[in-house]
Amino acid sequence: MTSIEMARHMTIASNVILSRDSMHALADLLVCRKCKKGECILQEGEVCTCMRYVEKGMLRQFYYKYDKELTEHLSYEGGMVICLESYLKNEPTRLMIEALEPTTYWEIDKEGVEELALARADVGVWYRKVFETSLIESQIKADTLRFEPAHERYNRLLKLHPEILKRVPLVYIASLLQMTPETLSRVRSASLNERG
Repeated sequence: MTSIEMARHMTIASNVILSRDSMHALADLLVCRKCKKGECILQEGEVCTCMRYVEKGMLRQFYYKYDKELTEHLSYEGGMVICLESYLKNEPTRLMIEALEPTTYWEIDKEGVEELALARADVGVWYRKVFETSLIESQIKADTLRFEPAHERYNRLLKLHPEILKRVPLVYIASLLQMTPETLSRVRSASLNERG
């Protein structure tokens, strides 16, 4: 994928139409990166200075609590990964990002995109939309974890992100859904029985 194709993909996903010049200016900011399975691309204590869009592969955002790894977010083709608090406050993050598969992703530097958003109104609209979408997704996830029982959380993930269930180790899925692996196993079995 070229940088202009990725820029188009990013803006289409946000339902924002950029002028041709703005699209090319945004594409000029994109930097393609590749990483191996197991490679950590952001460590705890670093500052998140860019947004990352996955072209191919899978990235996992996680943190440690009481010496236990907890999965916060999983992103695959077409998805974005950003440590939002670190990015917005320019402070070290407690989150880490690692590749669960060989991954190609595109970085867009915070300083560059913010300058472009100030200079071009359509890019500013797109940039705001990125954060609106991220915040809404975070709120939905928080509400899901607070209010939905385990089987509903699993079925929601199955409906919205079947790729995750096909490609991610069950221990990370259980962590993402805030269940024990044993609970996930029971919920998966019940879901398979219900479907057929």
